[in-house]
Amino acid sequence: MAALCRGRHRWKRTNCLYVLTRNLTAAQLGQKVAVLDYVEPSVKGTKWGLGGTCVNVGCIPKKLMHQAALLGTAVKDAKKYGWQISGPVSHDWATMAEAIQNHVRSLNWGHRVQLQDKKVKYLNIKGSLLDEHTVKGLTKAGKETILTAKNIVIATGGRPKYPTNIPGAMEHGITSDDIFWLKKSPGKTLVVGASYVALECAGFLTGIGLDTTVMVRSIALRGFDQQIAGLVTDYMETYGTKFAWKCAPKRVDKLSSGALQVTWTDTQTGSEHKDTYDSVLWAVGRAPETKALGLDKLGMQLNNETGKIVLGADESTSVPNIYAFGDIGEGCPELTPTAIKAGKLLARRLAGQSTELMNYDNVPTTVFTPLEYGCVGLSEEEAEKRHGKDGIEVYHAFYKPLEFTVAERDASQCYIKVVCERAGDQKILGLHFTGPNAGEVTQGFAMGFQCGATYSHLLQTVGIHPTCAEEVVKVNITKRSGLDATVTGC
Repeated sequence: MAALCRGRHRWKRTNCLYVLTRNLTAAQLGQKVAVLDYVEPSVKGTKWGLGGTCVNVGCIPKKLMHQAALLGTAVKDAKKYGWQISGPVSHDWATMAEAIQNHVRSLNWGHRVQLQDKKVKYLNIKGSLLDEHTVKGLTKAGKETILTAKNIVIATGGRPKYPTNIPGAMEHGITSDDIFWLKKSPGKTLVVGASYVALECAGFLTGIGLDTTVMVRSIALRGFDQQIAGLVTDYMETYGTKFAWKCAPKRVDKLSSGALQVTWTDTQTGSEHKDTYDSVLWAVGRAPETKALGLDKLGMQLNNETGKIVLGADESTSVPNIYAFGDIGEGCPELTPTAIKAGKLLARRLAGQSTELMNYDNVPTTVFTPLEYGCVGLSEEEAEKRHGKDGIEVYHAFYKPLEFTVAERDASQCYIKVVCERAGDQKILGLHFTGPNAGEVTQGFAMGFQCGATYSHLLQTVGIHPTCAEEVVKVNITKRSGLDATVTGC
């Protein structure tokens, strides 16, 4: 939950105390460090081990379940490639879940070992702040511990929200805090929300053969490039995921059969609808874990709407000697690698070994939907907003991955968009890629953004044939030209 640096524990002096953070750098830099980590069980009672959201109920199990879904598609493709697969192919949730959960537990253990090896004191207690140098910790049994330190670092992350105005939502629904730890298949599932969490979960549930519907109140992938968001959801629809567009849930009732009856309203027509599901997964946003920290008593500045902590460029809060990073920071990307890097840089500064600040510009990310979407830099909308429609040039291409050809898979939504400044060297402002291995592709091109890559740099780069990433360095059709951007030939 927080971190103390160069201070005093009730029974030992401590240089730095971190609460719920994966950052181990401070100890390696000679600081005495203690880490407070405590998982409040979800509404459904789900709890997990050391490592935070990413390891336990985020990136790691999500990517592994996404992989399970991709393998299902690969089995279908395999027949076209000559593999003789006899009998029907089916998926067993329990086998997948047990294997993934065991892997996560091994990561929990690995973090415990790393903390011990690096001489970091690990305390499985829930912390709250008493002042800028003091943290009160409570064990599950209610035993109190007081820790003091020169510096405190808060890295508590966030937790999924439940809608508060929908009867039955909390009683009968689950969130991403639960889906990865289910022992049994969620069955027919309604996913409410259209964030990347919602779409990723719906995607892998569909991919392993479950009847899955996504209920979208407004738009999908808010904050991402909206043309690409449309391609991602179009692909999901052809892939088998159902979408209830412009719909808002009204209530959830549990029937005597055990099924969940969901009542919702079509916001365009005002008509009311009902259907039954085995599970309702709420993916309607996340709230920062700041309420139980006692920040109001310290007078710490928060964003009243989001509950997030207002930070300076050096991750400092409005209270001296208290720092924060990750998802609880106002305006910070809610991405694990961003938090890890910010934490490492902060540790170096607190140890007096660096003055380098975190650069939050051009952070790459990928949405692991059935058709993956990787991006870095600005969306077309944001670039146009900042530079004007006549101030940008958008190069784009619809391409067909070679692996889709023999399998006769539809590639209508495989697309590349490179957003550039129109004048001068045509500096690249944003790069967007939908297709196989989008994360791997985007990670490579992301380095170019740190070097001030231009469109001419892209054209000077030799592609690796025959890859999907190669198509990025070949884009030459502009949207402005109106020419067909479909790639032909190999």
